[in-house]
Amino acid sequence: MTTSRADSTLRITLHRPARRNSLSHQMIDDLVNILTAAAYDDSLRAVAITGAGDDFCTGADWVATNEAGRRPRTGDLVRRIPHTAHRAIELVATIQLPVVCAIRGWAVGLGCNLALAADFTIADSGATFWEPFIDRGFTPDSGATWLLPRLAGVARAKRMLLLGEKVSGSQAADWGLIHSAVPADELDTAVDSLLARLAAGPTVAIGLAKQAIAYGQHATLSQALNQELSNLELSCRTTDFKEGLAAFRERRDPDFQGR
Repeated sequence: MTTSRADSTLRITLHRPARRNSLSHQMIDDLVNILTAAAYDDSLRAVAITGAGDDFCTGADWVATNEAGRRPRTGDLVRRIPHTAHRAIELVATIQLPVVCAIRGWAVGLGCNLALAADFTIADSGATFWEPFIDRGFTPDSGATWLLPRLAGVARAKRMLLLGEKVSGSQAADWGLIHSAVPADELDTAVDSLLARLAAGPTVAIGLAKQAIAYGQHATLSQALNQELSNLELSCRTTDFKEGLAAFRERRDPDFQGR
């Protein structure tokens, strides 16, 4: 796992290209720690997640986990995963910063679900999204059964989760699983352009809007309206709100500072 910063954007690279960026226990722990620190870093305004080499991520490294002589004791999954893989998905989905994933090659299992949990995922048109859990003899995890039906509908979710159907980048965009699909040679430009736009936005308002969208997925209309009202009260107290009003009055583009 490597990180770099460009101005107010944090770039996280899943860096294990020899294993198609499959995630070891240590890599998942690192990702959780990096995202947790980013959540309260006031200097950040956007987060990007990508993979080194030709693929985004082929999921958790189950082969290494189940090597002879290294099998964990009974109950390991129940004790560990809520604080590791599941926590990584929750952080991507709930951190009050916009998260953008760039997908080349394979996005499999946990890797696929990281892409689905992001606010915006842009993929190479020829990339492949795959949920191979049933093909491997166990049930989906890392948010697959929650994310897929909400993004693409129950019927398409069953095609991916029960039949193990692979979905291309172009098809994923058509289904509404991701933000967009572009030719491979345009991916970096498309991602950088979107990141620049998000990083220049009113960061507090974006984070609160993201939170309200997530809350609204399981709330009544009345509850959602109350949540929006609370968030509105907070966002109206920001410096960016004052700048937005000034820019509107002066008929110019706002210069948001993320505060």
